[in-house]
Amino acid sequence: MKDDNLNLDFSQRVVIETARLDWSPSPSPTVFRKRLARAGAESGHATSVVKYEPGARFKTHHHPRGEEILVLDGVFSDEHGDYPAGTYLRNPDGSSHAPFSEPGCTLLVKLCQFQAKDQQQLRIDTKETPWQPGIGGLQVMPLHSHGSEHTTLVKWPAGEVFQPHTHFGGEEIFVLSGTFQDEHGRYPAGTWIRSPHLSSHHPFVEEETVIWVKTGHLLDA
Repeated sequence: MKDDNLNLDFSQRVVIETARLDWSPSPSPTVFRKRLARAGAESGHATSVVKYEPGARFKTHHHPRGEEILVLDGVFSDEHGDYPAGTYLRNPDGSSHAPFSEPGCTLLVKLCQFQAKDQQQLRIDTKETPWQPGIGGLQVMPLHSHGSEHTTLVKWPAGEVFQPHTHFGGEEIFVLSGTFQDEHGRYPAGTWIRSPHLSSHHPFVEEETVIWVKTGHLLDA
């Protein structure tokens, strides 16, 4: 599969239902991925859903411009610890690890996308972190901020309608549960949405829905 410069035009809106994608091989024979956005090189900009089969191991590697991970299911591990489903990880530029998974796991992974001078390392168990009140009936869980970039989990109660708004610096969403909606469409769990700088929409839900959201990071992507 040729994937040079896949979805790297950040002025374009992209919507991918990841459940519809086939798994592709990685440099490890027991690790597979679904490419969402990617430069051609193995060490370049990439956003992917990654699957570790039970017992899978990946060789030690460094993280140029950082590595960001959300554990979607199973348990992800490295020499520094074990990270169950719901764990949010940030490994900054210059860090390294040798990851593996004994029971298997699925991850949302973003590579080579840290902003300049962002050296924050994070290990957040979102299952043990309290929700905070947001606008209207929303509940939010801030995960990371640096400059204009903000990453948050957002829980939408059934029937919630949010205000129309514009995305300065763009917005990226991964639907973790439920179905997210706006005037452009319906996005079931597993959908990845990337909306460009100054795009706008009027989102709502019919059922309780949880999304991972990153904003403000597409100005200089």
